[in-house]
Amino acid sequence: MNKSKNNGQSKITVNEYSGIEANTVHNFIVIKYIEGKIMWKVTLICLVFVTATYTASVVSNENDEFVHHHYEDMVKFMEKVHADYPHITRLYDIGESVQGRALKVIEISDKPGIHEVGEPEVKYVGNMHGNEVVGRELILHLSRYLCKNYDKDPEIRRFIDNTRIHLLPSMNPDGYERAIEGDYQGIRGRRNANHVDLNRNFPDYIYLNGKTAKRSIENAEPETRALMAWITRTPFVLSANLHGGSIVANYPYDTDYDSVRRYSASNDDDVFRFIAKSYSLTHRTMARSGPACPGQRRGESFKDGITNGANWYPVNGGMQDFNYLRSNCFEITLELSCQKYPMAKDLKSYWNDNKYAMIHYLRQAHRGVKGVVSDEDGAGIPDARIVIGARKVVTTADDGDYWRILLPGKYTVRIEAEGYQPVEKDVIVTKEKPTELNVTLQRSQ
Repeated sequence: MNKSKNNGQSKITVNEYSGIEANTVHNFIVIKYIEGKIMWKVTLICLVFVTATYTASVVSNENDEFVHHHYEDMVKFMEKVHADYPHITRLYDIGESVQGRALKVIEISDKPGIHEVGEPEVKYVGNMHGNEVVGRELILHLSRYLCKNYDKDPEIRRFIDNTRIHLLPSMNPDGYERAIEGDYQGIRGRRNANHVDLNRNFPDYIYLNGKTAKRSIENAEPETRALMAWITRTPFVLSANLHGGSIVANYPYDTDYDSVRRYSASNDDDVFRFIAKSYSLTHRTMARSGPACPGQRRGESFKDGITNGANWYPVNGGMQDFNYLRSNCFEITLELSCQKYPMAKDLKSYWNDNKYAMIHYLRQAHRGVKGVVSDEDGAGIPDARIVIGARKVVTTADDGDYWRILLPGKYTVRIEAEGYQPVEKDVIVTKEKPTELNVTLQRSQ
């Protein structure tokens, strides 16, 4: 948000790149500062918002039980959502933890189990650190919220019909079972059953450049291997990894060549800052000025509620950098609570803080440029390269389709594939909807 002057008064406005769109309360409340006093002007549509809770037809989670779900309860919760909404959900496992607990995912889509050409795939991952539990509960409630409102809210229906959503509530179920409710900033349950921090266990920027000890899929932890395989075989476009311990949206890179604390920008820094703000500015408190968690972590604060990972503190072996470097997926890390394992009575408040931001963030997959790369016979070409200047190269999926998140502007897109003549096209990306660029490549002579 930015301040603008008007007749001596200071008014908070939302600029076009702030990440705030319709269906968020931030659009409906105008804050005016007049002679040192705060006057809230709430428009009629805000009253409708408050009365209807998001839209007039939406079914809320008001009567849903907000409790902590241990592993068996979590599985039952997911099975119940699937049983209630089998036409738009699918349950599947991506692997097992050290102690043999399945890493369970619930998929939400109008055609579950099917990759639809032209439809982006997105994911949320929770509970990577077993004692950071808020994300686990938020993901469970998000699954039910989306499903309950599929036939009630046209916007949610449109989102589900055009997006394949994957939700993994717990990456570290073993650690969770050791954690203790009420833990504020402790470490019990943080690591997996082999006492390994899973967010230091991925090949990342450092490993990619050969600067540290050798690591591979073979000697990574079973949870890490499962996530790496899932990330690299699924054409994810956008993701977030949900943590606790502060309140901020953290974006790549998490480290650099020297593993020191300083800004480490990726070649898509503008995109990452934008998508991080799309969450922080829609969250109820994340973008507030002042300390993110008063009384802890030296009173640190984050402008607009976002931070570059390495500029906050360097992390080697992190999952968000692995997503960006080893797949097409743009992932950020969301710190969603000052207390790592809050009491159950506080979970409803966390849900209210995050529910609109969680949906709004995933919608950012529908930005930039998308299309299908085909051969002269009309067949999709897998692994074609989408090259835009020095930005990260993304590749086409098995059916030849691709998605590339970009901010509004003019870009030159080069499409190349082995055995084919490359093609360059100029495109204009707008903020209203993704630009479609379908290309037919001619075989090399």
